[in-house]
Amino acid sequence: MKIIKKEKADIKEIVDALANGNLVILPTETVYGAMVDATNAKAVKKLTQYKNRPFGKPYSIAVTDQKMAEKYVDLNKTANNLYSIFLPGPVTVISTGKHKVAPGVESETGTLGIRIPDYPLILKIIKTLGKPLTATSANASYQKRPHEVADILHNISEKQKGLIDLIVDAGKLPPNEPSTVIDTTLDDPAILRQGDVKLKEKNEILSRSEENTKNIAKELWQKYEKYRGKRAIVFALEGPMGAGKTHFTKGLAKAMGVSDEVVSPTYNIEEEYDKGKLYHIDAWRMETGEELKTLDFKEKITEKNVIAIEWADRVAEEIRKYNEGAVVIWVKIEYGKKENERLVTWGVL
Repeated sequence: MKIIKKEKADIKEIVDALANGNLVILPTETVYGAMVDATNAKAVKKLTQYKNRPFGKPYSIAVTDQKMAEKYVDLNKTANNLYSIFLPGPVTVISTGKHKVAPGVESETGTLGIRIPDYPLILKIIKTLGKPLTATSANASYQKRPHEVADILHNISEKQKGLIDLIVDAGKLPPNEPSTVIDTTLDDPAILRQGDVKLKEKNEILSRSEENTKNIAKELWQKYEKYRGKRAIVFALEGPMGAGKTHFTKGLAKAMGVSDEVVSPTYNIEEEYDKGKLYHIDAWRMETGEELKTLDFKEKITEKNVIAIEWADRVAEEIRKYNEGAVVIWVKIEYGKKENERLVTWGVL
C-alpha cells in the first residue's frame, strides 16, 4: 500500500494503478472513495472483499458527464431533469443499466446508480482512464464515514489494508454528507438515501428490505454520531406493528459497534446492550409517559446515553421534555405500496 499526498499526485500513476485492476482510495467532494475500474470483474471482486459486503449488493459508478453516463444507462425524463439540475454534484441517479459494467456492479434487477462528481481530480482520472470508476465510500460496511485517511486505516483489518494498492491523501475533507440517492426507475421516483441535497421538503427514504432499513439506521447514526458523549441521543421510533422498528434498532446497534444481539424488548420493556452502550425501550404497553420515569429515563439523558424507543408516539410528550438535553431524532416507518417496501421519514426536535 502506497500513500501519496494529493498535491504530489501523479495522474498517470493513479490511472495505471486502476487500469491494472488495483484498488485506489481517492478523495471526493463528499468522503474518501474506494475506487476501481467498474468494468474490470477482478477489480470489482477485490473491492467487494475490501468492503466486506455480500456479492450482489450493487455499486454506483462515477462518470465525467451525461454523455458518458448514457453509455451505461438509459435515461428517462425524470433522470434527464435531475442531471440538468443537480449534476455534477452530490447526487446519485439510479437508472436502468445497459449491462456494460462488471458483474456485481448493477443491482440484481439491472439498475445502476450514476454519479458525476464535482471534484476535478476524479473527473480528470476518469477522463484519462476512459472508463467509469466505482463510487462507494472507502470505509468498511457500518464503519465511520471516511473524512480523512485515519478514519479508514483505524477501522479496517490488516487483511483489508493489504487489498489497498494506493491512497491519495488530501487531508481532512469537509464534513459533507454522502450523495443523495434517487431511483428514477419506479413509477414515483424514490429517495433511497438523503444527503445534503434535498429533493423533497421532508427527509423521506424508501426501504425495500430489512437490510435497507438497517442501512438507513446506519446512515442516521453516522449523521448524529458527532454528539455521542456530548449529549444524549434518542431515536424515537414510530410505526405500525411489523413495520421494522426493531430492524432499525439492529442497524443502529451494528453501526455503533454493539456486540450483543438486539431483540425486541416487548416483554422486558427495556433491554441494555454492551453494558449501557445502547438502551432499547418498548413503549407499546405504556399508558402514559410517566412510566418512562420508572426506567430512569431522566438519568439516561443526563448521562448522555444513546436510546432507541419503539412506539415513541405513546410517550411523545415525556420525550419532548428533554429536547434541550438530548438530540431527539423522530423516525417514522410506514408500510409502502409493495409488500417489502417501507417509507422512512425522519426529523430532529
